[in-house]
Amino acid sequence: MLEDKNFAERLNILRAGVLGANDGIISIAGVVIGVASATSNIWFILISALSAIFAGVFSMAGGEYVSVSTQKDTEEEEQALLDRSPESARESLYQTFLSQGDCETEAEVKVNQAFSKNPIKVLVEEKYGVDMEEITNPWHAAVSSFLSFSVGSLPPTLAILLFPDPYRIPITAVVVALTLILTGYVSAKLGKAPVKQAMLRNLAVGLLTMLVTYVVGQVFHVNV
Repeated sequence: MLEDKNFAERLNILRAGVLGANDGIISIAGVVIGVASATSNIWFILISALSAIFAGVFSMAGGEYVSVSTQKDTEEEEQALLDRSPESARESLYQTFLSQGDCETEAEVKVNQAFSKNPIKVLVEEKYGVDMEEITNPWHAAVSSFLSFSVGSLPPTLAILLFPDPYRIPITAVVVALTLILTGYVSAKLGKAPVKQAMLRNLAVGLLTMLVTYVVGQVFHVNV
């Protein structure tokens, strides 16, 4: 049981890492292409990229930390109730099943089944709609998101900075498209979802983001 939980935690951290990298790719690609479309000044592009990266990593890490911490608090509260008063925990779960439309007999059977196996798991999942297998360490989730967003930001940032003006936007678009196809593939494999659809959706979102920010940059184009 412990090994299964540890594996589930590692898998969820990896999945969150892939999603964080994907966010980093799309977010930073949108910023750098929008700015590069508005001006060819490499310093403006660099400052915009760095600002977006720092804002993104702290936003992602902070969001993950708060979200996972809230879930952990919920689990701890239910565990405290279960330890303090098992009957109260049974009654709260019983009332939850009744509120979901079960009759008294069905609710009682489900409560008995839950308390004969893993009551805390059923209490948290049924009362709060939280998947216990997705609950990880808050710091692990935060660090994973911080690092993954940073890694994801590298392809569009490096592409837009390393190539000269006439080629930087189209080359960056190609680099971003390829990396989005890769993250779409990996996320689909981890989630056991159809690979082709995931890759195409990911690519479509990235291309649309870059197109919109490119148009915005053109609208506010300045010669600096």
